Amino acid sequence: MTFVCHPDKETAGPNNNWMGPKEAKERLTRLSSGCMRGRTMYVIPYMMGHPDSPYAKACVQITDTAYVAVNMRIMARVGRFVTEKIGSSQDFVKGLHSVGDLDPSRRFIMHFPDENLVWSIGSGYGGNALLGKKCFALRMASWLGLKEGWLAEHMVIMGIEDPQGNITYITAAMPSACGKTNLAMLESPLPGYKVWTLGDDIAWLNIGPDGRLYAINPEAGFFGVVPGTSMKTNPNMMRTLRANKFYPTIYTNTALNVETNEPWWEGMDGPMPKNLVDWQGRAWDSSQAGDAAHPNSRFTASIHNCPTLSKEFDNPKGVPISAMILGGRRTQLIPLVVESFNWQHGVFLGARTGSETTAAASHQVGMVRRDPMAMLPFCGYNMGDYFRHWINMGKKLTHPPKIFSVNWFRVDEKGKFIWP
Repeated sequence: MTFVCHPDKETAGPNNNWMGPKEAKERLTRLSSGCMRGRTMYVIPYMMGHPDSPYAKACVQITDTAYVAVNMRIMARVGRFVTEKIGSSQDFVKGLHSVGDLDPSRRFIMHFPDENLVWSIGSGYGGNALLGKKCFALRMASWLGLKEGWLAEHMVIMGIEDPQGNITYITAAMPSACGKTNLAMLESPLPGYKVWTLGDDIAWLNIGPDGRLYAINPEAGFFGVVPGTSMKTNPNMMRTLRANKFYPTIYTNTALNVETNEPWWEGMDGPMPKNLVDWQGRAWDSSQAGDAAHPNSRFTASIHNCPTLSKEFDNPKGVPISAMILGGRRTQLIPLVVESFNWQHGVFLGARTGSETTAAASHQVGMVRRDPMAMLPFCGYNMGDYFRHWINMGKKLTHPPKIFSVNWFRVDEKGKFIWP
């Protein structure tokens, strides 16, 4: 269970599970007693954002699993420079993680926003164990953004270069299964245009001295779902996974091609190998039910392996955002593209964002699940206050980006996608 432990329930809002900080710490202290006994403890000092960026945040996580230590080495900027920057200050984000005994009834991921603390016990799953990712970079950071006057968003950051060499930077927020990562690494079908990748998941947005909105990607890697990734669906991601020029790629819970000692997953290019071991280490028979790779199997890859990485990725100031795209998956009703009248109208378009569920998600097809700004699972405080914060941010911008609502999943009367 995931909780946001503000002093009062109202601040956490109906969008979060809430537990009082005192009760949460008492429970976690009992569960964590002796949890690392007999194991190696890894201490990971890491920076979210470029070390020279005024928007970067210093963090330290301790964990008892090498899996987390190696993944964090790829996903964040790790090193002694972080502890040197922290010095004797208490101004850093603390993360405590242990897999414990992996008992689901003793699994808790607790966020203490006022103390810059994340405490996770009983889970080795990426989002619950790599505490710099969703736990800090969205839930905790969204609360910091409210207090400090910036936004932490579940967004792509990308640059679009025209034939004259001019680059326009945009962000895009979309719920799961809407093609966010594919968009971030798009191969442009338009002659003369190029797409540059800065991030596929998280954007921190600050107002610059010129009154424009600037975005940085606080992460340094990709942590994505493997099944369905191929040269047809996302060729640049496949090139990233195979580049191996910065750090090797980590695969979690995929199948294994025994003959080549390579990972394999459903949707991969080419025929299914004859000799496979499934994600649980069992010999795989293609006639049996289920998948060889777990449906939520993952890759962890350095962003520096990406062939379309923007030269501005390490710019400490970030990149100026000219447009924001807010989208969802709707087969009917919602238009292909709508440009908002202004910032306030754009906030409304984002607040009403929803996607139709798939059978895999809920066993009910076509039901609309609301997910404002694609942040409902990740906002670390009351969504009502979150919308107000967006409105207030707009009042401070002298040159706000344009905001667009998109829906490239709308179909015609024959069930065919209308998007060209």
